[in-house]
Amino acid sequence: MGPDAGESPEELIGKFDPPPLFSHLDNEDGRIWIARDGISDFCGDLPREEQLLVWATQGAPRAEVLGSRLDEPAWRTRPSWFLVATRDHAVNPELQRFCAHRMGATIAEVESSHTPMLSKPEAVLDLIRTAARSV
Repeated sequence: MGPDAGESPEELIGKFDPPPLFSHLDNEDGRIWIARDGISDFCGDLPREEQLLVWATQGAPRAEVLGSRLDEPAWRTRPSWFLVATRDHAVNPELQRFCAHRMGATIAEVESSHTPMLSKPEAVLDLIRTAARSV
């Protein structure tokens, strides 16, 4: 995502249909965890064994991150690139496109879940290489 100045991730998420993953999140001890029955909404294009590994090793962000706000986002003053994951059930792809366009980012799309770095690493590398060549 790419919140603007004074905008929280929660506000951005609320502008679009909630992704399926949101019905499978647990808030425990101030951290957001993906419930085991929701891991396919996070990384469903991975083999089941890899999904379970992702679930078992997940990093759980602090819940307040969704309400955090920036004073000045980096994308306002720096070039940006954005890989839209078209089968993402964790962050609505329409939200991704909205943010990418608003950022003026160079956009690529990949048919992937929320984890293209695991399921489609070549697409991620292609975008990184594009970014590196352009600066």
